[in-house]
Amino acid sequence: MLAVVKIAGQQFKVKAGDSLYVPHIEGKTGDSIEFSDVLFTDNGSSVTSGSNVKTVVKAEIVNDLVKGDKVIAFKMKRRKGFRKKIGHRTQYTQIKVTAIS
Repeated sequence: MLAVVKIAGQQFKVKAGDSLYVPHIEGKTGDSIEFSDVLFTDNGSSVTSGSNVKTVVKAEIVNDLVKGDKVIAFKMKRRKGFRKKIGHRTQYTQIKVTAIS
């Protein structure tokens, strides 16, 4: 079974047993979470989308805090002596989809 889930404003295509990185979710390692905002499901023979979808995706938090790659924003104006260097690392949560029901 395949489902498209909306998590923190982003859409993810998931199957049972998939492991993926999503924007940071509050919780500890081992906690179970449910996503009820399912946009699309494909059950082999039947396809459901829109408001007709009544499924829930259940997942487990594998790693509660994963930092992404460092992103550098560097601004400079030539001949003015202006240099500004700002960086950040986006925080993610690793989850494993346990069931789509």
